[in-house]
Amino acid sequence: MPKIHPLSDVKSSHIGKDTRVWQYAVVFDGAVIGENCNICAHTLIEKGVTVGNNVTVKSGVYLWEGTVIADDVFIGPNATFTNDAMPRSKIYPEKFSGITVKRGASIGANATILPGVTIGTEAMVGAGAVVVVDVPDRAVVVGNPAKVIRYVNK
Repeated sequence: MPKIHPLSDVKSSHIGKDTRVWQYAVVFDGAVIGENCNICAHTLIEKGVTVGNNVTVKSGVYLWEGTVIADDVFIGPNATFTNDAMPRSKIYPEKFSGITVKRGASIGANATILPGVTIGTEAMVGAGAVVVVDVPDRAVVVGNPAKVIRYVNK
């Protein structure tokens, strides 16, 4: 069974065993969260989001509709995910452009990921980076806009 803090607001019934959801987290109906995840305090996971197994979502992270997080991903505190390339008040796109984070990737604190971007397998996004294009597998990116500075060796 998942461990859900009584001060969280969890509407989804699709939360895997041994997942922990901490206080003040909000999980919408229609969100899917895998097993053995750690969903920290002050997070939001919207409907239409899929989170794999063994994922850590640190405090201050909001995952918007269309986002797909694979297994073994780390998302640092206050990382910002977006899903609307042309946001306007009360004007919504026909379909939101989700972000895909592939297996084993890590996203540093305060990184910003723009809509439609894919973060590759085992890639690393540095703290504060602004990711505007896809990140290749095993790449390390930093800066604004984020640029590849090296690749992670196995």
